Amino acid sequence: MQYKVRKTLPDSLARLGEVTTPSGKFNTPAFMPVGTQGAVKTLSPWELEELDAEIILGNTYHLHIRPGEELINNGGGLQKWSSWNKPILTDSGGYQAYSLGATRQNSAKTTDEGVKFSSHIDGKKLFFTPESVLDIQHKLGSDIAMVLDDCPPIETDKARVAIGVKRTSDWAKRSMDYWQKQNYAFSKNSNETRALFGIIQGGVHEDLRKVSLEAIQSLPFDGIAIGGVAIESEGKEKINFAVDSIAQLLDKNRPHYLMGVGEPEDLIRMVHLGMDMFDCVIPTRFARHGAFWLKDGYKRVSIENSKYRDDFGPLDPDCSCKICKNFSRSYLRHLYVSGETFALRALSYHNLALILGLMQEIRESIESGQFTNKYQRYLVHLKYGREEGRHSARS
Repeated sequence: MQYKVRKTLPDSLARLGEVTTPSGKFNTPAFMPVGTQGAVKTLSPWELEELDAEIILGNTYHLHIRPGEELINNGGGLQKWSSWNKPILTDSGGYQAYSLGATRQNSAKTTDEGVKFSSHIDGKKLFFTPESVLDIQHKLGSDIAMVLDDCPPIETDKARVAIGVKRTSDWAKRSMDYWQKQNYAFSKNSNETRALFGIIQGGVHEDLRKVSLEAIQSLPFDGIAIGGVAIESEGKEKINFAVDSIAQLLDKNRPHYLMGVGEPEDLIRMVHLGMDMFDCVIPTRFARHGAFWLKDGYKRVSIENSKYRDDFGPLDPDCSCKICKNFSRSYLRHLYVSGETFALRALSYHNLALILGLMQEIRESIESGQFTNKYQRYLVHLKYGREEGRHSARS
């Protein structure tokens, strides 16, 4: 994998970049639609291409449990098997192993060796290690693989978070040693390199975040990810702080991946803090519950609202996606309350159109040097640089 920074700004950590993988290039800042089980829910690969998605994400836990990495490997890998011919990043599945693997009969357990859990489908006992998740991702054939990390529950005390930081660091070293030993940096039929990203943990504790960052950045990972911040219960301020506290310390020669963040305002703020890659299930999950964003102020509203029953205007008058060009709020509301699946597809398409369109606008604003001016209203709550005044949106 190659990463190239194309432009930086004097009043922000936002930057324009390009990542080259064996399956093609994608521009950063980038949003990755989530294809948990090998598909972005309700949408086809060609619809994602229409929306200018350049990279998607797959989930190692789900694909390992069903249908299994051996079947996918026999089918030519994720790209060929799913007819998505662009880059794919796979996460390690560790968080899902801990959360979904805690069934009613069995609890998941994280130890220094790995994560013991039970399949949420059939209860089968399974075990993820730093090494085994790399074997799985190699067989899946993803372009970017993620290491196994220990992400404690957000409500846990600092002592448990500290254990998670050390464990994540130890697992990162094991992962890198195994990655190099197995020669997984090379795809099967070419000399093109595949990428491995390390993950920073530390919860909302600045000192632990810095300890984790130092440990992860000391290893030759192709990219640096920040985990453990996409927790709604923590609130925006704590999420902002968790990233803000280490933003200026991140290696500028590697892409920065903020895991699990995907609401429009959060994307803008985190681009300002130097984040290059994002993923989140929110655009399609919200859609399946009848929610969609309006481009004006990125307000989230529900198609179930009774006022839309007789509203024959477009879903979003400021959006030019196919859904907004062709269907009224009245019609889509009728479909949704009637249980028609096209409503879910339509709202998913619109939400991803809005998010991917926002990322394109962000890239253009960085290119023109107008990022902070264009998005200043969304940056005022950030602490970043406020003491010096150099990078503050209020300066």
